[in-house]
Amino acid sequence: MTTTAASPAGGIEVRSIDYVPETERHGKVWHQGPFWFCGNFQPYTVALGFIGPAMGLSLGWTSLASALGVLFGTFFMAFHASQGPWLGLPQMVQSRAQFGYRGVVVALAGTLFTYVGFNVIDTVIVDNGLNAVFGWSKPVVGLVITVVAAVLAVYGYDWMHRAFQVLFWISLPLWLVLTVAVLAGGAGGKAPAAGGFTWVAFMVQFAVAASYNITYAPYVSDYSRYLPRRTRTSHIVWSVFFGASASPLWLIPIGAWMATRLGVSEPLVGIHDAGENVVTGLGGVLTVVSVLVLVATMGLNAYSGMLTVVTAVDTVRPVRPTRSIRIVTVLVLAVVWAFVGMVLITDFSTAFTNAQLIMLYVLVPWTAVNLVDYFFVRRGHYAITHLFRKDGIYGMWAWRGLVSYLAGLAAMVPFVVLSFFTGPVAAAIGGVDVAFAVGLVVAGGVYLTLCRTLDVASEESVVEASERELVSL
Repeated sequence: MTTTAASPAGGIEVRSIDYVPETERHGKVWHQGPFWFCGNFQPYTVALGFIGPAMGLSLGWTSLASALGVLFGTFFMAFHASQGPWLGLPQMVQSRAQFGYRGVVVALAGTLFTYVGFNVIDTVIVDNGLNAVFGWSKPVVGLVITVVAAVLAVYGYDWMHRAFQVLFWISLPLWLVLTVAVLAGGAGGKAPAAGGFTWVAFMVQFAVAASYNITYAPYVSDYSRYLPRRTRTSHIVWSVFFGASASPLWLIPIGAWMATRLGVSEPLVGIHDAGENVVTGLGGVLTVVSVLVLVATMGLNAYSGMLTVVTAVDTVRPVRPTRSIRIVTVLVLAVVWAFVGMVLITDFSTAFTNAQLIMLYVLVPWTAVNLVDYFFVRRGHYAITHLFRKDGIYGMWAWRGLVSYLAGLAAMVPFVVLSFFTGPVAAAIGGVDVAFAVGLVVAGGVYLTLCRTLDVASEESVVEASERELVSL
């Protein structure tokens, strides 16, 4: 296992997919709450509130479906966060234990789609929004936000935590003022058009809300791995859960209000117009601040995307995780998301909903396998050094994890609901989307069943030897 020296204060982070020694651990667990709160405290979250009203769902039903979905999805995300302090690894490196040294590329493909997909949609939101509000050039805006997000990703962990801390305290009072005005009737708007309830719309809204934080699951421990190893599981789980769920519970209903009362279809337009209705200038300031938070989140996506790509490359040909590799990887990802977001995406609404659902479908079986393995099969006992070895105890292709993941994907197909495909079972029940629940149960259940033949006790001596080797780093 390759290790490198700690990065200098204020410089580019040195570590990427390698283990973080205890001597380099820093930060406090309560920092995780504001970090993830701010990560969701931006226009993408507001846009999630547009989906239900677009399908005829009322403001009240949209808010309820979103709340239930957010709480459901954040439950899984928060438990992944506990793996970072204990293992000191990026999430997808740990997944080699379930899928194998090379088998993990199957899961990596789904996670990479998530990271790039988020930044594509973020680029469209910012380009369209700032063009509509201020008349700014889309290509120029797209280029600037891509460069800023890429630089933030290159500098890494500490810089992103600092950025979110600053933006949290700037954003919070602005959103409080707007929210109070909305509740008091001082943010404008008109009586909504007739809206009601359908199970199809309710479940789509539930699914996209659930997917929002489930899609953070593959990289939540990327941002907790520098915490001390003694960090209590309950403390970090609750910190991440409350932080990551609070902001979407707040902003998604605001987005639904904007869709039903202001009739807008762009989140930044809604933020601007509502703010200007409260007091002149508030809309413009809140729009700009919201974009800054979204760009910081793009840096977060790029950072974890880089870890995913480097992990994938390392499975084929072992690499030393140098600064040069992280810079080149981030730049390549930036070119891809900027090109797709600025050139290829033409229908934002359809692309937005499809992207959220597809991200949910590809990650649900992975999260089930990963959490079942960590909490019920191996119970957190891993030979960390063997996660970096082709001849390690986890093998090249771990068939139990791969079979379970693919079984979960296959089981979901008849239940999926997308704009271009509806599964036969979903069609038979009126287009109600329950695919994510099927994927969770099947993938988790199959993995737990297959692991009944896994001799976990035989791994203990290797785990103990690995722990001794880590102490010497």
